[in-house]
Amino acid sequence: MTSEPESAQAAQVTAPVAMEWVLPAHWQAVDFISDLHLGEDTPRTFAAWEAHLLGTASDAVVMLGDWLEMWVGDDGRFGGLGRRCVEVLQCASTQRHIAFMAGNRDFLIGPAMLADCGLHGLPDPTVAVGFGTRVLLSHGDALCLADTAYQQFRSLVRAPDWQQQFLALPAAERARIGAQVRHQSEQKKQGDSSPRDWADIDVPAALAWLRMADSPTLVHGHTHRPATELLAPGRTRHVLSDWDLDHAPLRAEVLRWTASGLQRVAPVALPG
Repeated sequence: MTSEPESAQAAQVTAPVAMEWVLPAHWQAVDFISDLHLGEDTPRTFAAWEAHLLGTASDAVVMLGDWLEMWVGDDGRFGGLGRRCVEVLQCASTQRHIAFMAGNRDFLIGPAMLADCGLHGLPDPTVAVGFGTRVLLSHGDALCLADTAYQQFRSLVRAPDWQQQFLALPAAERARIGAQVRHQSEQKKQGDSSPRDWADIDVPAALAWLRMADSPTLVHGHTHRPATELLAPGRTRHVLSDWDLDHAPLRAEVLRWTASGLQRVAPVALPG
């Protein structure tokens, strides 16, 4: 048997133990989306997200991170974009199950926001168990090991002590810092010609995660490079599309999971 490859970065990372989420037996379909990056400047993307959450025939919609472009604390749910998101999700969560896993832009979404929206929070990674198989879910940023500067930043801002200190700052100061970090991130992206130049996941590390989860399939976002790829014999990854209907090139895609497998479909069309 051919052994699965191992990188220097992967050798230094211990594969996490993924929580199991067993889907209800009566569910017929689950939709995965990610990287909507909703903000005040994305009204059409917001409308498409709202239309899909309220109109899909699936039993659940799972948002795998970067739902919002920036989130600096749950007090943001009381006004503006945050308030509108709460209103949409309060309605959608009465119709179907809505789950959320944090990404690198919205990792500060906390229990108050989850509760007000009716969201089921998922840790990263999580193994979804349903339709006779196991699918490993992740935002994907934790697997981009070659981006060492980002991994150092991620370790800092995911620490409970850092988050407690940051969330204790006045809202205006948090917004200023968040905007600065967002600007730096956008500048870095502009230095690359396309998402294909951004860091991708470390394949040996991803395979280690899949082995630990006893799963043949990884579903993740973050890289903005939608594709289905065989990582090793019996191990496949599905990369989710980002959504942007406000800036060219326009794109929005759903990965739907049913008893027949995983299939890419268009989101529910906007009314009119």
